[in-house]
Amino acid sequence: MSEPKKRFIAGAVCPACSEQDKIQMWDEDGVPHRQCVACGYADTLDARGNSVPKELPTRVNVSALKKPADPKVQAVQFFPNPKLKKPE
Repeated sequence: MSEPKKRFIAGAVCPACSEQDKIQMWDEDGVPHRQCVACGYADTLDARGNSVPKELPTRVNVSALKKPADPKVQAVQFFPNPKLKKPE
């Protein structure tokens, strides 16, 4: 498979570094991609030309995939005590 033909977009401003005329665009399998040659920012565009955000790595989506759950940890559920009422 050949390398897709990349082209610079005149007047385009990088959303990450705000440099003008540094954005390359190309299509892979009908999906438009763009990349800044100044800072390395890259993303994919949807059919309307909007940026498709990549999911940022967080404690929830990274740590849950890497390590199994600790067998010693148990969930705790709290129930309200009807005898403890706030004075009105």
